[in-house]
Amino acid sequence: MTAASPEPAALRPVPRPGVLAIEAYVPGKSGAPGAHPVYKLSSNETPLGPSPAAMAAMRETAGGLALYPDGNATALRAAIAAKYGLDPARIVCGAGSDELLSFLAYAFVGPGDEGIYAEHGFLVYRIAILAAGGTPVVAPERDLTADVDAILAAVTPRTRIVYIANPNNPTGTYLPFAEVQRLHAGLPAHVLLVLDAAYAEYVRRNDYSAGLDLVLQSENVVMTRTFSKIHGLASLRIGWMVAPPAIVDAVNRIRGPFNLSGAGIAAGAAAIADEAHVAAAAAHNAAWLPRMTEAVEALGLRVTPSVGNFILVHFLDAPGRSAAEADAFLTARGVITRRVAAYGLPNALRVTVGSEAANEAFLATLADFVRGTRDV
Repeated sequence: MTAASPEPAALRPVPRPGVLAIEAYVPGKSGAPGAHPVYKLSSNETPLGPSPAAMAAMRETAGGLALYPDGNATALRAAIAAKYGLDPARIVCGAGSDELLSFLAYAFVGPGDEGIYAEHGFLVYRIAILAAGGTPVVAPERDLTADVDAILAAVTPRTRIVYIANPNNPTGTYLPFAEVQRLHAGLPAHVLLVLDAAYAEYVRRNDYSAGLDLVLQSENVVMTRTFSKIHGLASLRIGWMVAPPAIVDAVNRIRGPFNLSGAGIAAGAAAIADEAHVAAAAAHNAAWLPRMTEAVEALGLRVTPSVGNFILVHFLDAPGRSAAEADAFLTARGVITRRVAAYGLPNALRVTVGSEAANEAFLATLADFVRGTRDV
């Protein structure tokens, strides 16, 4: 190469710096080679599966596979609106709530702007802020729970968006609605507050609210939800948000015209109307969440109190007792859990509330690990 030759980097497109700063999201494991049976407790999927009504609705769409779906997801938005007493015009649907969380960053965050999220918040928040060209700002938590005072202290003139997962994944903790209101009251009017309520249907606390009323009373609050958890439609990738009209308009301007499939629209509309199926899933979770928590604590391990459909189990930072070794031990025996080192929790595992068989297998295998039983 001569002195006049261009630098190698100039010979190809180079992503802007914010993109190269992104650590790609890595989902939980889904298999355990050589193990049988396998119990997947790594992705917070409901053990009850999808609603039979949703499956029937999806099958009915098979004859229309050659046709583009409704680009406005009209039937799904109408079903959501009917369920929650909303104006369909204030609802936007997406390919999972992940897509909508990103759209909000793309619409309201740019170079030089900042976005805030809590210390152990959902990894997609950081990815969305960086992808939009903004700067992520992490607010410290208190007792593995979002801290309103720390979030407000992190606000600067450059802040444009604040993400709060309530309940939070992977900790399972939540902010009482009074704290959410206090957070909103302390934010400048131009800052968008995003309430990510993916696990709202599981919460049974009197001081909790997903934030719908706050959205309807404000110009700078959005609530996102998903069909991937209690509704059991994770494979179809369906999410929705409710927002003020101006925010809906902004997101719709950048949303792709066919971001939901026809099968997803039909299945989602049927699923949200099947209240009995949702109630059964919530009841199963309400029965097993405390049972799993108590059983793990009886083994001498600490569990963060959770209101979601999973628990966060803490291990010792010691040879033979670590989360990494526990995960490997469980995986070898067909029990798949979620490492959460990427969330700043290297010595913890997140474990979904699964079927009775899966939960019993997890507890028995974990007991073997804690007691030093190493025989397969």
